[in-house]
Amino acid sequence: MFSKILIANRGEIALRIIRACREMGIACVCIYSEADRGAPYLELADQAVCIGPAPSAKSYLDISRIMSAAEVTDVDAIHPGYGFLSENAQFAEVCRSSGIAFIGPSPESIRLLGNKTSAREVAGRVGVPMLPGVKENVESEEQAVEIANSIGYPVIVKAAAGGGGRGMRVAHNEIALVQGFLQAKSEASIAFKDDSVYVEKYLERPRHVEIQMIVDTHGNFVYCGERDCSLQRRHQKLVEEAPSPIMTAELRKKMGEAALTLAKAANYTTAGTCEFLVDSKNNFYFMEVNTRIQVEHPVSELVTRTDLIRAQIMAAAGEKLPFTQKDVEVRGHAIECRINAEDPDNDFRPCPGKITRIFIPGGPGVRWDSHIEAGYTIPPTYDSMIGKLLVFAPDRTQAIARMKRALTELRIEGVKTTTPLHLRIMNDKRFIDGTVHTSYIEKELLAK
Repeated sequence: MFSKILIANRGEIALRIIRACREMGIACVCIYSEADRGAPYLELADQAVCIGPAPSAKSYLDISRIMSAAEVTDVDAIHPGYGFLSENAQFAEVCRSSGIAFIGPSPESIRLLGNKTSAREVAGRVGVPMLPGVKENVESEEQAVEIANSIGYPVIVKAAAGGGGRGMRVAHNEIALVQGFLQAKSEASIAFKDDSVYVEKYLERPRHVEIQMIVDTHGNFVYCGERDCSLQRRHQKLVEEAPSPIMTAELRKKMGEAALTLAKAANYTTAGTCEFLVDSKNNFYFMEVNTRIQVEHPVSELVTRTDLIRAQIMAAAGEKLPFTQKDVEVRGHAIECRINAEDPDNDFRPCPGKITRIFIPGGPGVRWDSHIEAGYTIPPTYDSMIGKLLVFAPDRTQAIARMKRALTELRIEGVKTTTPLHLRIMNDKRFIDGTVHTSYIEKELLAK
């Protein structure tokens, strides 16, 4: 097992990893930028090292600065968390060449599955269901139009190296496709330094269901149930739950086995997520693989009673997972609300600033994953998510009631948050009935 881990991230996920390391008896080093100097969670690390100014390009995305901190503090592993460099194959390669373990898949697996175009090629080769489209990168508007004419509108242009909704455009006709193609390439170039895009059929009103995978180096491939992430705005997830309201034992087995088939084909190890779109007839189609731990991993932890960060660290250290597929059972229901410092009544405008007061909900089945406290100043530099409110209950009806109660208790003053929107969602009939889809928030709930 590792003796000291450097956490190459910030905020909520850095604190989550610190907690796992503490329980495992592993020393941890936190890096931070000038914008995060004085953040309360840094006090819980064994060491904290400033690596640069606020802009992420000069701190959390600067590989040389991170590796210098790793060498100075003599760590034997680096945990990238999510976002930033977590799916950067070059970073994983540098770690390996420096003799420091990267707590994630190999550089080869990241390149193969982290890029959506190559991941689609692998999925097609091993028989994982996919929407009509092309496996290779699309180079021109003319080629995009030709593909759209062959598979039929609507289509979606997607950044091959993308994620988080960036570099994606839906088109219902040729004019929108040409415009969306150019916009997607431009956005992808800025966000990912890679303007490669591909085109596939756009599925109207699908559900977004993903499979959590965890794989060790001893041939133990496990899926820990599914998460339903259908409630989104601009392809950014707002609410996640497990199990999915549409799930059956047969469908879960098919989707889980499809995800593991893909992982085996890529020689994948540690934690990852295989994302699918599901239509109204419960047909599922491969979308992408996230080659890292995800923001919403706690809902899977709650319904399967596993510690995914601990399992990820164990797998990266070459240890056997403490469970196999037959040990994983989905029980109860979990819901996660992402609490963002945004104003839902003002087009979700980011609201950085000082938190003057905070009251965290508690009681049976309530979990709060966050790094904030009263007096903490939310920097304008990074993502606006400031916490994750989770509940667990014996069934979905009780979980919704528990989340309503927890959201009512949550008090964060000094900045606007998305808490009121989440309360509205929990009281929405379509959500309660479990009949929402990926465009429901924008096209129906917010349009009322």
